[in-house]
Amino acid sequence: MAAALYQPDRGYYARETRQIGRQGDFFTSVSVGPLFGEILARRFLSEWLELGSPPRWRIIESGAHDATLAADVLGALAALAPRAFDALDYVIPEPLPVLQAAQRANLLDYRGRVRFTTHLRDLAADPLPGIAFGNELLDALPFHLVEWHGGQWQECRVTSGPDGGFEWIRGDIDDPLLFAALAPLGDDFPDGYRTEVRTCFPALLEPLTRCLHAGLMIWIDYGFARPDYYHPDRTAGTLRTFANHQAAANPLTNPGSADITSHVDFTALAEAALALGGRPTVFRSQGSWLTHVARPWLLEQDGNPQPAFLRQFQTLTHPAHLGASFHVLELSWNPDATPPDATSLARHLFGTCPPRNPTG
Repeated sequence: MAAALYQPDRGYYARETRQIGRQGDFFTSVSVGPLFGEILARRFLSEWLELGSPPRWRIIESGAHDATLAADVLGALAALAPRAFDALDYVIPEPLPVLQAAQRANLLDYRGRVRFTTHLRDLAADPLPGIAFGNELLDALPFHLVEWHGGQWQECRVTSGPDGGFEWIRGDIDDPLLFAALAPLGDDFPDGYRTEVRTCFPALLEPLTRCLHAGLMIWIDYGFARPDYYHPDRTAGTLRTFANHQAAANPLTNPGSADITSHVDFTALAEAALALGGRPTVFRSQGSWLTHVARPWLLEQDGNPQPAFLRQFQTLTHPAHLGASFHVLELSWNPDATPPDATSLARHLFGTCPPRNPTG
């Protein structure tokens, strides 16, 4: 999956930047219009104020694609709070040359305010208060595909087929990280139950924690808490491919020509944050979260409505559009705070049993 999506010469995301939008393969909240970025900017500003309006602060956007969302966020920050904008270090980590070139081109108006980097370790020597976020990044992170057979999990791997293509084979699991991730799922599954498991969340979060000494992380994507994700009735998992706005289920057909995705296990993401000292604080549907953050803006619309923006807001928040399909997980980072109680956090956010102990 990593090669099919990110191989520098032939990977799906490495070849061009036209995957998103009406002429691409799929829509995102960014495709709806600039209001999504403005609402995010309002949330970022409230965190900047919560941090004490520091004279230097940082926003790190992972998975920025062509920087359309970055431009919307930066434009809103400049208009809403010039002092916060002038203090900002906006960072886009991007290893793919095609995407970084598009980001630089789309953010020419913000030269001097945006930093482009290939490796987050470039920022670790100068950690700042601030925010790390990503919109529809997590679903495109590589995952393991597993099946339940004879009372145990087996991993689905890819091999060469007789016609020169690819096909699935099943084998025993030998990855200790995958073993650990499967342990809390239980054993109440029918034979042939197939699902996805990501073990890469710690590797995603840990470098970000080195670049922010206090602040917030916000992850927006489609997914579930663990009990919903691994419900015994969800026998075929959530793996999908997307091309020309058409969904399919076989990622072995013409790899590199379509997006490969699966839903996000937000419980696993929260556990990874807890193990690194973070505190999961909010888990809501996108519709609920955006409505809460945008309340001051909505009040401004009384008597002076902006029909185009209100239509964008409805698309972003209505359950029949994007409001129920996507969820938002906020993670706070404060090295001086009292360590969170994992049991109460899990029950409060996800309605589940405590997160598993990552060391046991």
